[in-house]
Amino acid sequence: MSEIKAYVESIFDELVAIRRDIHAHPEVGMTEVRTSALIRAELEKMGMDEVQSPLPTAVVGLLHGGKGPGKCVAFRADIDALPVHEETGLPFASQNEGVMHACGHDMHAAVLFGVLKTFAEAPDFRGTLFGLFQPGEECNPGGASLVLAEKPFEGYDVRAVVGEHVEPQLEVGTLGFRAG
Repeated sequence: MSEIKAYVESIFDELVAIRRDIHAHPEVGMTEVRTSALIRAELEKMGMDEVQSPLPTAVVGLLHGGKGPGKCVAFRADIDALPVHEETGLPFASQNEGVMHACGHDMHAAVLFGVLKTFAEAPDFRGTLFGLFQPGEECNPGGASLVLAEKPFEGYDVRAVVGEHVEPQLEVGTLGFRAG
């Protein structure tokens, strides 16, 4: 467990910087041009096997495990903001008047970066991982249906999709799961 803690501590500042950058530059559903460009650049820098843009503002990173073919899992984080005025006074507060990451989507993206970076640095697994950074979660139709219509997982047998979300009601260090 101490190895995991040490690793998390080693990438913590990098993930916080990414989260704060995204938080300071929020974009409302399906207009995440700056956010998706940042995500693409970060995924390429971390050495993903492939980086796709099934929609102009959606980003999908693909990572093959070093132990060969196997099951495929997709991790998903939404990246859009809400039309809400930020009054936090934080040094990384929204620079886009009337728009902010009030739902934690900046945190979702940072967590997914951490997951992908961990596996990219030590791809000691069998199978394939997808990291889907989804735009327009707060839109109708939602970004998920638009991304899936582009078939980003075609040719892969995706066995599970993990859609993460922050939950302030849970104690720090606790994970909650539900099917569906």
